[in-house]
Amino acid sequence: MLFVEETIGVTDTAHIPQQRGDQLLDSAVRYAEERHWDVFPGTWLEAADGRETCSCERTDCPVPGAHATGPDWAARATGSAVAARRLWSKQPRASVLLPTGRTFDALDVPESAGFLALARMERMELTLGPVTRTPDRRMLFFVLPGAALKVDDLVRGLGWTPEAIDLVTRGEGEYVAAPPTRIGGSGAVQWARRPTHANRWLPDVEDLMSPLAYACGREAAEERARRA
Repeated sequence: MLFVEETIGVTDTAHIPQQRGDQLLDSAVRYAEERHWDVFPGTWLEAADGRETCSCERTDCPVPGAHATGPDWAARATGSAVAARRLWSKQPRASVLLPTGRTFDALDVPESAGFLALARMERMELTLGPVTRTPDRRMLFFVLPGAALKVDDLVRGLGWTPEAIDLVTRGEGEYVAAPPTRIGGSGAVQWARRPTHANRWLPDVEDLMSPLAYACGREAAEERARRA
């Protein structure tokens, strides 16, 4: 299985890289066809006066080029590859967004904690699902849906306070941006662990919580120490 991704650096006024519509369309179709993930098109980046702005036209847009275009996004999401191709053919620059809480939830952690957790998971020989990296230095671990209902109790059971560690669950009613979506001028969402036949079956949140909670707890402790 091949997923096209692109790493794009920070833009400047001399040159604004464009999202390649064929890559976005192809990725959206593959997510629907090969992974059976629902997809929907979001906003996109517009080039104007040597800079990039979000198609929503908000000057203070928090995630330019990578959010839903309206409140009806959940109803617009489709698991049909044919429908996905039609949607992105209408707007090839649209970001590729994936609803959570349907075929997967996502555990959202700081990038440094995510890499630490990945290293521990490899040593433990845990089965991993896909993992993304975002330009704002976050990592998202894909797990079976329903994780949002379990995470707080699991974290407490491991001796951590959910409010004290930076571990967020993206579940029902939310969505995540998928590669190769670009977010503003900061870069593209990338795969840290790309979708393959080997990780078609997603892990349960219980399988990953121990290394993730440990890594996030360590990250939080180090941050408190820096501020002291």
